[in-house]
Amino acid sequence: MNRLKLSFAAAAAASVLAFSPAQAELVISTVGPMTGQYASFGEQMRRGAEQAVKDLNAAGGVLGQKVKLIVGDDACDPKQAVAVAKKLVSQKVVFVGGHFCSGSSIPASKVYTAGRILQISPASTNPKLTDEGGPNVFRVCGRDDQQGVVAGTYLAKNFAGKKIAFLHDKTAYGKGLMDATLENYQKAGGKAAMVEAYTAGEKDYTALVSKMKAAGIHAFYLGGYHTEGALMIRQAHEMGYKPQLVSGDALVTDEFWKIAGNAGEGVLMTFSPDPRKNPSAAPVVAKFKAQKYEPEGYTLYTYGAIQAWAAAVTKAGSTDLAKVVKVLRSEQFDTVLGKIGFDKKGDVTAPGYVWYVWSKGGYDYAK
Repeated sequence: MNRLKLSFAAAAAASVLAFSPAQAELVISTVGPMTGQYASFGEQMRRGAEQAVKDLNAAGGVLGQKVKLIVGDDACDPKQAVAVAKKLVSQKVVFVGGHFCSGSSIPASKVYTAGRILQISPASTNPKLTDEGGPNVFRVCGRDDQQGVVAGTYLAKNFAGKKIAFLHDKTAYGKGLMDATLENYQKAGGKAAMVEAYTAGEKDYTALVSKMKAAGIHAFYLGGYHTEGALMIRQAHEMGYKPQLVSGDALVTDEFWKIAGNAGEGVLMTFSPDPRKNPSAAPVVAKFKAQKYEPEGYTLYTYGAIQAWAAAVTKAGSTDLAKVVKVLRSEQFDTVLGKIGFDKKGDVTAPGYVWYVWSKGGYDYAK
């Protein structure tokens, strides 16, 4: 791939020669769970998108035009996601940085494909999004089948001879992640002691926790979100039962600890390398911290998705979907996520998953 180095300022300066600032603004959107039990992730996306658009416009915009952001709320509900997507098509949005939940991104992607809108998800990890999506569908995060390799082989090696339960919340993300992890666990020689589905959104998981305790489960893998995982491990500790909780990228929010409390100590999860540690992201991270906001989780992933879009549009000299897609598939982009590109499916060509551990109210790389 050719290397493309475009700062917001350079992109704006190059494009202003060919386009008049008086032209209509470019409308983009980020869509995620702005309300509901996963609203903490929606806030991460909104914050990342707002700062990216602010920085773009401060540098002169894209193609000489100001960028306008529309924030959409799908509450991680597939039907609501489709409704929002249709509305964005009618509003002539040229790019969507979203959605968060795979169960929302996948059905919404069909609307964007029909409406010829570029979609780059900062967070949806289910393989079906890009395996079955149109040529307009991309993501800057990893895939569950990559995450499952890391988690499944780890569990087989480090919990050999121990009883492990595999749980999922029946969603496209949760079940997909658990299936991928279980498959790789079994390939590595493991045999699941329990496989169970649970209903997301409940407040009492003591029956499920009691079942694991009675079965002598040493560790449980959670294919689901932080709220349920935090409740399960807290309720387990309240019973005097302390299994190891292992999960994925949906635990990357400080809200996990707020719910779990000290029961969250030692919880393990997989997530992509922390972009906050990238030297190239330092100026942006400083802007967030000046606002007294910690850009955790998917904040910088949303910012990076918008960076990639802006750079591709500038290189293409147009927002025409085919031209922008061609650039996205052939170039590399310097972003807060590091240098990234995309493969023929639309998956990001960046480092995969690493291990994190929760300790004393925060998470960091596991040693």
